[in-house]
Amino acid sequence: MNPKTKNAQCKRCLGKFKEKEIYTIQQFQYRKSPPYQWTREFFDILEIGEWDSFCEPCMNYYKKISHAIWMKYCNSI
Repeated sequence: MNPKTKNAQCKRCLGKFKEKEIYTIQQFQYRKSPPYQWTREFFDILEIGEWDSFCEPCMNYYKKISHAIWMKYCNSI
């Protein structure tokens, strides 16, 4: 049984992904910090919209770097 693939590509690595492995930045609204509004502004700078699609490794990459930048921001104020 072969999992179906979507016609969507990961915005970062341009790889195709399986139907149930689509991630968007909207999933960041469930983390405690940084706040989702800050996260949206962060991704706006990167020209990434709320409905852009990502594979899991790239989503984890953005999770890590956005949190690191948030922590630097918090330590600078």
